Amino acid sequence: MNLTIDKKEKYALITLKAEKLDGHISPSLKAELVVLNAEGFKNIIIDLTEIRYCDSSGLSAILVANRLCKNANGTFVLTGLQRSVMKLISISQLDTILNIVPSVQESIDLLHLEEVERDLDKEN
Repeated sequence: MNLTIDKKEKYALITLKAEKLDGHISPSLKAELVVLNAEGFKNIIIDLTEIRYCDSSGLSAILVANRLCKNANGTFVLTGLQRSVMKLISISQLDTILNIVPSVQESIDLLHLEEVERDLDKEN
């Protein structure tokens, strides 16, 4: 398998273990995302630190993750983007709708902040 999943109480961290996020990996990533969603994970972080190349099927998997989290009233975060992947995301104008942060720790911090905000919104 080209990815690992670390399940925590409030989120799931998916780390891709490949150089390319393409048609070979995207279907299994999408399948894992659907399973995580069905298990009740509404906050997902995808770490792309090792990914040097991403194609349209990779972007599609990223958008699936974003949509599943949004529909579950959760947060999706993308981290560890290499310059070439960030360029593709910018060209596709996805940088305006995705949460992109530099590190896994910053992703976790963002998720915790979003959870607190959602809890506060419920109280009001």
